[in-house]
Amino acid sequence: MAEHPGYALRLNRDAQVDLAKAMLPLMPSGGRIVFVTSHQAHFIHEKSDVPAGYAPIARSKRAGEDALRALMPEFRSRGVGFTVVSGDMIDGTIIVRLLERRDASSVASRRAAGPLPTVEDFAAAIVTAAESRDADGRTVYVGGADYLTSSAVG
Repeated sequence: MAEHPGYALRLNRDAQVDLAKAMLPLMPSGGRIVFVTSHQAHFIHEKSDVPAGYAPIARSKRAGEDALRALMPEFRSRGVGFTVVSGDMIDGTIIVRLLERRDASSVASRRAAGPLPTVEDFAAAIVTAAESRDADGRTVYVGGADYLTSSAVG
């Protein structure tokens, strides 16, 4: 059975927006929405090294990030903050293990750029973002220093 062509957008954009809109009336002032993404999705417009099989997913995740950013005025009006946490490949995840089998060079190139963050590193960044009172719309970057030095950070 083939995947529906709009599946990635429904999952990574529409579901995220629907959830945020449904939860917003229930969230207290001072609450925070944290959108978790990957560097390959966050930087999809600046970088061209996204593996072909991941490109539709990366584009859909970026669409989700952009759609949530567009809701920031509504979040602010209710006193709810918004932060994005973007991570490089995360060591210890199934994605990295699967990629090592399917496209070992993509993982090797990421490891050559620097150590991959661990699951613990990424989880800690998400918790910190959820508890933070930093400026709205901030993006927290976990790993992938080469992305940050060769791309426009936003």
